[in-house]
Amino acid sequence: MMQKTIDHWHRIIRDKDVVGLDSILHEDVVFHSPVVHTPQEGKQITTLYLAAAFNVLNGDDFKYLREVIGERDAVLEFQTVIDGVTLNGVDMISCDEDGLITDFKVMVRPLKAINLIHAKMGEMLNKLGKAS
Repeated sequence: MMQKTIDHWHRIIRDKDVVGLDSILHEDVVFHSPVVHTPQEGKQITTLYLAAAFNVLNGDDFKYLREVIGERDAVLEFQTVIDGVTLNGVDMISCDEDGLITDFKVMVRPLKAINLIHAKMGEMLNKLGKAS
């Protein structure tokens, strides 16, 4: 089940398909940002954060380096470059029995990249209609 969800996720990432998130996120999905202290709960806010991430992180240099996929959990390691800063991160994704994402956690390194993401995501979230 998880492999099918991750394959769908890769298509959404490749196409920067914000609308496609609706078919893959559970209504009660919880999003854990690398820069926001509290978990963000629900499909609407998670979609907003992922849409902002598509714009900030998912540029020409974005690529997944490796994946560890279990029955209902996956860890996807990624790398990208933003404003000359190379960052590494992981997406930790859990899904339910229907393959809908119920939990999405992003972790990023190094600190310089986290600070850059905080600023860029804040700008993008404001542009999309939500203050960080």
